[in-house]
Amino acid sequence: MSPIRVLVVDDHPLFRQGVLFTLSRHPEMNIVGEGENGRQAVDLAQQLHPDVLLLDITMPESSGLQAAAEVKRVSPETQIVMLTASEEGDDLMAAMKAGAQGYVVKGAGAGEIVAAIMAASRGEAYITPKMAGNLLREMTHKPGDDPLSELTDRERQVLELVARGLSNKEVGAELGLAEKTVKHYLTAVLQKLHVRSRVEAALLAQRHGLGKHPPK
Repeated sequence: MSPIRVLVVDDHPLFRQGVLFTLSRHPEMNIVGEGENGRQAVDLAQQLHPDVLLLDITMPESSGLQAAAEVKRVSPETQIVMLTASEEGDDLMAAMKAGAQGYVVKGAGAGEIVAAIMAASRGEAYITPKMAGNLLREMTHKPGDDPLSELTDRERQVLELVARGLSNKEVGAELGLAEKTVKHYLTAVLQKLHVRSRVEAALLAQRHGLGKHPPK
């Protein structure tokens, strides 16, 4: 069996190099290229026609979701696995709609990333087990009177810190997340709570017991 030809695209150099190093040591993987933004993902996929594209969601010059849809147009035989910090069901569904075959949350072990790539190369879907469980719970959950009940654990953590008056940068430092990842979570929180700003979200959170201090 020929090695699986893999293209890796992620805008974090250190993380990307770590993934490349891990995959390069696997006998069934052949790294054919790497990129750092959505535009490069499309261009390289069109040039190289890899078996599997490992793709981040949040990137400059076209998001991973936009890039995924375009890659499926220019290289339909390429299977796409999203490798992302987002644990949002909405992002998972959007990724599948864009043509992704797999969805792996950053922080997963090397074995899980390899398993996702191998499954995708066989045309099989792969979703991080924890993510699949969360999605199933969201699909079967009946909303109650608590508007915060629809938030994931991570979204509640972000919201609580925002309700305490922390900036996105400070929230990121507290939770060990990139500032753009915090923005991503906060956007999801605003959508789920049906509010228009972080101040409204913070006030709502405080009314439901999150946050000890009023937002700045």
